[in-house]
Amino acid sequence: MPHRGRLNVLANVARKPLEQIFCHFDSKLEAADEGSGDVKYHLGMSHSRHNHISKRNINLALVANPSHLEAVDPVVQGKTRAEQFYRGDTEGNQVMSILMHGDAAFAGQGIVYETFHLSDLPEYSTHGTIHVVINNQIGFTTDPRFSRSSPYCTDVARVVNAPIFHVNADDPEAVMHVCQVASKWRCRYKSDVVIDLVCYRRNGHNEMDEPLFTQPLMYKKIRGHRQVLRQYAKEKIQEGIMTEQEFEEEQVGYDKVCEDAYQNAKKVTEIRNADWLDSPWHGFFNKEIPLQYPSTGIDEETLNYIGEKFSTNPDDLTLHGGLKRVLRGRMDMVKNRTIDWALGEALAFGSLLKEGIHVRLSGQDVERGTFSHRHHVLHDQNVDKKRYYPLNNLFPDQAHYTVCNSSLSEFGVLGFELGFSITNPRALVVWEAQFGDFHNTAQCIVDQFISTGQAKWYRQSGLVMLLPHGYEGMGPEHSSGRPERFLQMCNEDADVIPERNGDMEVKQLYDCNWQILNCSTPANLFHALRRQILLPFRKPLVMFTPKSLLRHPDARSSFDEMKEGTFFKRMYPEEGVPAQNPAAVKKLLLCTGKVYFELKNQREARGLTNDIAIARIEQISPFPFDLVAEEVERFPNAKLQWVQEEHKNQGYWTYIQPRVLNSIGHERPLGYAGRAASASTATGNKSTHLNEQESFFNCAMNID
Repeated sequence: MPHRGRLNVLANVARKPLEQIFCHFDSKLEAADEGSGDVKYHLGMSHSRHNHISKRNINLALVANPSHLEAVDPVVQGKTRAEQFYRGDTEGNQVMSILMHGDAAFAGQGIVYETFHLSDLPEYSTHGTIHVVINNQIGFTTDPRFSRSSPYCTDVARVVNAPIFHVNADDPEAVMHVCQVASKWRCRYKSDVVIDLVCYRRNGHNEMDEPLFTQPLMYKKIRGHRQVLRQYAKEKIQEGIMTEQEFEEEQVGYDKVCEDAYQNAKKVTEIRNADWLDSPWHGFFNKEIPLQYPSTGIDEETLNYIGEKFSTNPDDLTLHGGLKRVLRGRMDMVKNRTIDWALGEALAFGSLLKEGIHVRLSGQDVERGTFSHRHHVLHDQNVDKKRYYPLNNLFPDQAHYTVCNSSLSEFGVLGFELGFSITNPRALVVWEAQFGDFHNTAQCIVDQFISTGQAKWYRQSGLVMLLPHGYEGMGPEHSSGRPERFLQMCNEDADVIPERNGDMEVKQLYDCNWQILNCSTPANLFHALRRQILLPFRKPLVMFTPKSLLRHPDARSSFDEMKEGTFFKRMYPEEGVPAQNPAAVKKLLLCTGKVYFELKNQREARGLTNDIAIARIEQISPFPFDLVAEEVERFPNAKLQWVQEEHKNQGYWTYIQPRVLNSIGHERPLGYAGRAASASTATGNKSTHLNEQESFFNCAMNID
């Protein structure tokens, strides 16, 4: 809901204790738990109220939201869908969402349309939402003549044929009648409905604003207009339903309730940000569970079983010939105890499903995969709608696997998946961008909810973002997932080197706001996805995923790397020929992602295998200070150079440089090899791309 009226709703609808509201406005009290907190009209809450009509409790949650108007809409829808899913509420009879809007934002913000557009999609529908538009007939200082092109602020709802009720908010009984009709509509037809409360804003946009500056005539009328409470009371007194004395006693009684709560709030000596949680995970944060790093490997029998089931052609399904070849290739890999990227992902999902963990994968074309590598839904070539879901047919008592192509939306769908992820910590929720840079249009969700959610609202989320990334000469739009943006928002201090002890690895993860990975092997992908669930806390995971490496013969892993007792590798050190005589190595290259395989090929082609060592960092943040220091120490006579395919002002360089230098105490300089700084992420010319690539390869392979 918007900010104006939020405290009123918290107090009088959700019934958050007034003492809690008041004491959080005491500037002398600091929260006893972690997090920066946020202004009070951004915060949410969860509370159970007794319904005196049904004689049952109803759980109410007000979802925390930033000032970015309407951005929370899809988050609420995702949370609602998750609550319905975990209750088995397939018709929306037990859980419902209400979205409150401002008139200018409802008409002006594109996310409103994106959210409406999800309302009837099979894996995104919440079976009807009640939208309440607080129509103040003004947006900050802009009147409707300049803020929208449609006659009504609610016209966007016509795209889904939602009924729209316009009602005079000065008439409380008419408002109640419309709300009851809207509620009955939602219950009967399970579709969206809109209530347009035509009203006004008595004061300025905020407590300090003077509205007469820009709307003098409008606000002269408002100043002379009787308040709704007084107007309604006058009518009821004239009708003989109440007396003036009863009205005044009612007002005095409520004032006393507020005053008593205010006085009680002064006695409070400690406040907690957790009091404002909109999605409390009861029973998850068990202090008795030790903060230790989990083994994410599984037994080989399970690896074999899942791999074979995932690679089997169903008997009653007529598959495309090309897909039959894909399945045969997968089966051959399983028999050879080898996996590629798609198999690594499937083994991670399948093993979690076996352990009772719901897995949800959502995004544009994720069922097949942008690069035709995944194929989690098999389609009969002759029968419409005849489909087979291999990962939903692994074990008789497994958890459900949801894989769903989304609408062509990033802002709305990523917000939806975030809302789904905050509802239950025992689920793996994954959003994949069609290409990594497509998250640009969902930047608001990334900035305001994912990277900062725990700090602002004490809200943990295990949401995974898969962002295909890599320079393949395909132009600027599909090359970079913009890792520099995500790394800039990491809360890790480059100048604070964590102590090297047994729990350093898990402690870094516990303290970070999110994880940034660029995995180069299917085994590490497998471990990273399983680690999301097996850790005793939740952190968002941003993973830059490959394109050309999806089928690269060198980018494969053995079952030995995923068996019991194996872990995610934060860094792969040099394990080849240079490691046999480290003192003779003249150069140590540090890199991440697919450029490793290109550097390896260049090293062999130029006969520099004895002279150059290559280490690849898989977990960019939290940074593996300890492993980098150990690797540098192994090669005492080697020059150090960071290599990336991205431009110098992009990618990882500005994040990596101070951390590498600090990890080794600035004892040796760190050089750079990569593309020069650029305004664009990549060239659109293939030959220019190859020239740039050759140039930084030459720099990296130069040992003089």
